[in-house]
Amino acid sequence: MASITSIDVAAYEVPTDAPESDGTLEWSATTLVLVRVMAEGVEGLGYTYSDVSAARLIRSKLAPLVEGRDVLDIPAAWHAMVHETRNLGRPGVTSMAIAAIDAALWDLKGRLLGVSVADLLGKARQAVPVYGSGGFTSYDRDRLRSQLGGWAAQGMGMVKMKAGRDPGADLDRLRQAREAIGPDVELFVDLNGALSRKRALAFAEEAARHDVRWLEEPVSSQDLAGLRLLRDRAPAGMDVTAGEYGFDAGYFRTMLEAGAVDVLQADATRCAGITGFMQVASLCTAFEIPLSAHCAPALHLHPCLAALKAVHLEWFHDHVRIEDMFFDGAPRPDRGRIATNGAPGLGLVFREAEAERFRVPC
Repeated sequence: MASITSIDVAAYEVPTDAPESDGTLEWSATTLVLVRVMAEGVEGLGYTYSDVSAARLIRSKLAPLVEGRDVLDIPAAWHAMVHETRNLGRPGVTSMAIAAIDAALWDLKGRLLGVSVADLLGKARQAVPVYGSGGFTSYDRDRLRSQLGGWAAQGMGMVKMKAGRDPGADLDRLRQAREAIGPDVELFVDLNGALSRKRALAFAEEAARHDVRWLEEPVSSQDLAGLRLLRDRAPAGMDVTAGEYGFDAGYFRTMLEAGAVDVLQADATRCAGITGFMQVASLCTAFEIPLSAHCAPALHLHPCLAALKAVHLEWFHDHVRIEDMFFDGAPRPDRGRIATNGAPGLGLVFREAEAERFRVPC
């Protein structure tokens, strides 16, 4: 038995390269919480995009619970963390903290066995499509066109932009985006729950004129009836999607039972790690619903290669920047698809010196 000997955690706050906003929120930095797990002299890396409070929870409650366990028994460690944090509540920081340790355990297991996490899970495919994601509402016309058009020029068949903050400007922004990417690239739009049901229906009709194929959170993700209404009434060829704010399997099951989405989104950095993500993948298989991974592309690559219903993952601008800065081995798209680099575990090597200037107390 290879026992876990230590767990270390750190937090890093990285400023955005420009002001960013979507339909309901503005931000100027992203925080990455990194976990390092040791066993047999080998280190596994995992991370989540969260708040420094996740790091404190890991250090005070989760790390002591996992240390000393058999590194191969990831489900046992996962279940122990979920059980121990019952009274804290699963949604939010708790699940994000569990996610970082869980990812590190998968990485460590792969490194000890000399195989990738995708191979541990069992690959359903050799590469997975990505869609470029950014197009923030804070961008001016030139930056919007340059970013989306740049992804199209790189060979991505899908790009996503934000909308909903200024409805009066959105139609022109849609037109600019379509002109920048051309007629053959699919245009996705994320409203982040900014609209009422009726306004969302009207937006969907206008968006169809620009051949928008993906309408993400047109209403609040808590409004399952509203999502179902949009799904039933949106123009043909336009998928209604949501799920990024799911933290446990019950949330996703309820969304699927409501028939609320055409494509379900899940985020392993929020839904308690790779273990939690694969639970969502099983639900998608049972309900015959496609699955798309939200953000954190270097982390999601491996479970998306294994999940039977996975269709693509999000090449999110902020997280791509951070993963490129922090990790050797971060994936690079080739004609709009990414694959593993053949290294064991997640295939990432932490650039500690590069990251140190962003480190914050935790």
